[in-house]
Amino acid sequence: MDAPENVTARILIVEDEQAHAEAIEEGLGRLGHECVVVHDGPSAIERIRSEHFDVIVTDLVLGTEEDGMAVLSAAGEHAPGSKVVLITAHSSVQTCRTALQQGAFDYIEKPLDIEELRTVVSRAVEHTAQRRVIRELKQRLDEKFGFDNIIGRSREMLHVLNVVRRVAPADLPVLLLGESGTGKELVANAIHQNSPRADKRFVAINCAGLSETLLEDELFGHVKGAYTGATGDRAGRFEHADGGSLFLDEIGDMSLAMQAKLLRVLENGEIVRVGSNDAVRVDVRVISATNSELAEKVENKEFREDLYFRIKGATIELPPLRERREDIPLLIDQFIRRANETHGTNIKGISPEARKVLMAYPWPGNVRQLRNTIENMVVLAAGDALTVDDLPPEIHRRPEDAAGGQLGALAGISLEDAEKELIRNTLKMTEGNREQAARVLGIGQRTLYRKIKEYDLRDV
Repeated sequence: MDAPENVTARILIVEDEQAHAEAIEEGLGRLGHECVVVHDGPSAIERIRSEHFDVIVTDLVLGTEEDGMAVLSAAGEHAPGSKVVLITAHSSVQTCRTALQQGAFDYIEKPLDIEELRTVVSRAVEHTAQRRVIRELKQRLDEKFGFDNIIGRSREMLHVLNVVRRVAPADLPVLLLGESGTGKELVANAIHQNSPRADKRFVAINCAGLSETLLEDELFGHVKGAYTGATGDRAGRFEHADGGSLFLDEIGDMSLAMQAKLLRVLENGEIVRVGSNDAVRVDVRVISATNSELAEKVENKEFREDLYFRIKGATIELPPLRERREDIPLLIDQFIRRANETHGTNIKGISPEARKVLMAYPWPGNVRQLRNTIENMVVLAAGDALTVDDLPPEIHRRPEDAAGGQLGALAGISLEDAEKELIRNTLKMTEGNREQAARVLGIGQRTLYRKIKEYDLRDV
């Protein structure tokens, strides 16, 4: 796969000698690259942690404890997509060869030849460009196969996605568990799109609120004259989904009589339309979902045990939004973009204060409630960015939530201690994701790193 021609990159130059740094910056800058120069290891590591660089060019010896190998290590930890090029004296070539085994892209010996450096850096830039092309291709594939709608980087959601990827190719029935609004239908659709049945239909029906008669008609269809108003034959959802997948949402609300009829279909692969005696064979993968405790319903004789074991070939539990708060900023940004596309608006972002309130709110309606909230805010917003004033009253009037439930605990301590505690709690909430924490706190990443160092919070 070819990288685009004349690709320019963002390059970090780490060189303790001013003249050498200027020469490297000028030599690479003439190729159109954006160069950032630092003169010691600690500064380089701080920039690597807080900013994106395509290529890092560093002298091996920097006159500080954090030398070029420390810079390489920091790049491996915080910027695995960046390519590191080392500059070294002949006496340290063996060290650079060791560095190649640890992930360095290449090394150049002194005295430095600018043309050689340009050639090596150009190769490194091509590699990063190719990785970017592959990443964008993967993103388009994710969009095609349903993963783009399942948003989240939290441990809980990554686990869900991993299970979906493993379960989808198998023709097992799947049971999705989780509260209303957690995205069970999106997951069901992703399972279908990544299965051998993807070229057939994905059909969904919500079993809640439908009478037994209506649900039977919806699932199995009817023949002409089956009841008053049945003026013609009608295929049900099972026939419509033949060869594909049928999503039965809120299956726990199905009556015992309907459960028996569904069980027969799952056991023999045949449906009988209402008013008919003729069986119709169907080949359907059933994906079920419920927000109730089916095992408890089985124990209470409210749900058939044989049907329960029939539908739970593989079980996936979706976490409520309050248990994956670190995903909320990602969801907010995505929902703003979608609302802009849908309604022709041009909201450019959200204020840190409003984001904090949304992060702290418990979201009883989960992702669905957050999506609806953001959409309403986008439509009704007075300015080009969402602010606290745009929040719905039921969310805005929760000062204890907006402070993360910590107002009472913080009363009576110094501002310095309060700031330290707020940063500590935010880092814990984001599971150490400093970029996310900085966004939630409404401060720059460099400011956050300085505060972490100042308050000795590096182990949080």
